Amino acid sequence: MADNLASLFLIDPEVTFLNHGSFGACPRPVFEVYQAWQRRLERQPVAFLDPDRGYFAWMAETRQALAAEIGAEADDIVGAVNSTFALNVVARSLPLEPGDEILTTDHEYAALEKTWDYVARRSGARVVVVDLPMPLTSAEAFTEALRAGMTERTRVVFLSHITSPTALLLPIEAIVAEARARGIWSVIDGAHTPGHIALDLDSLGADFYAGNCHKWMMAPKGSAFLHVRREHQALMNPLVISHGWTANRTGTGPFGNSAFVDAMEMQGTRDPSAWLTVPAALRFREEHGWTEVAARCHELAWRTAERVAERTGVPLLSSEPFTAPQMVAMPLPAGTPEPVALHRALLERHGVEIPVFSWKGLTIARLSVQGYNTEAQMERLIDALTDILHLSKAA
Repeated sequence: MADNLASLFLIDPEVTFLNHGSFGACPRPVFEVYQAWQRRLERQPVAFLDPDRGYFAWMAETRQALAAEIGAEADDIVGAVNSTFALNVVARSLPLEPGDEILTTDHEYAALEKTWDYVARRSGARVVVVDLPMPLTSAEAFTEALRAGMTERTRVVFLSHITSPTALLLPIEAIVAEARARGIWSVIDGAHTPGHIALDLDSLGADFYAGNCHKWMMAPKGSAFLHVRREHQALMNPLVISHGWTANRTGTGPFGNSAFVDAMEMQGTRDPSAWLTVPAALRFREEHGWTEVAARCHELAWRTAERVAERTGVPLLSSEPFTAPQMVAMPLPAGTPEPVALHRALLERHGVEIPVFSWKGLTIARLSVQGYNTEAQMERLIDALTDILHLSKAA
């Protein structure tokens, strides 16, 4: 992998940064565009935020650019600060009743598990968790596990497209179609997908889909989106009620966009600079041939994870087709230091920044590989784990 891509990023050169998946990293040229938007806002805040003097036109330009990238219509997308925020809008808007069931898996992001627990307590609904068959090697086995969990009380299927703790690429297409056929809302957490895998949201057909632009798309922090199918937009209640909201949930909103867009995008004074920088992030990817970069990252991530598995003797959680292309969860052997201690040792003794956490009795190190990472950094990770875990170098 080309070493010179590191010069395009702001990552501390003293750190082997293998945690792109948590918060992303914004390239230097994109960050400069972000700062330019911020300076423009501060130079004349009234003109910048006036709906009639550019604000809504700029917001729409981002929606249009993003829609073309993710296979959607611009009027079905609104900006959000992150996927958790966007999915809270959905979860707290759906009219659930006592006895309704929210079907999900044992691989979901902890913050969203809490969101659905909160919604269930408020509504009287019940969260039903399906244990996925592991290791994940079959789309059919995944679909059957979810299908078996559906009942006549299931109102929502909530799934990650790429799971956070286990870095699995879930084959959600068939179960989304199954949910639609049964009249069940499908809510998809796509926090790790934009810029990571190719998306065609219209073809996928999920009712609600949220994704972060600040992770693999490499836009600044504070840029994400919520995509809602047209027939469900009237259900959505923004978490902040402000000037954009109208009691008429269909048709045009008070600022001339759809009622959905106005309600979500006009919520009081805020800095939209991160959202407005998304087109620059998309241009950066195109200018630097990111399809090829991502393919090299995938090869390096998977090969490194296989080498770690060989050295530890602990198999990976899935076969390659069901693992996120640039992010792999690596289970570590019994007797591994607890996650906080292992993370600290990796960072302080070897300069390696990688997330370590517990999941269902396993200690997992989750490797992310992005265009600024190198083969030498992968060797450093393997050497660091070998040192700290006292592994044999024979494998």
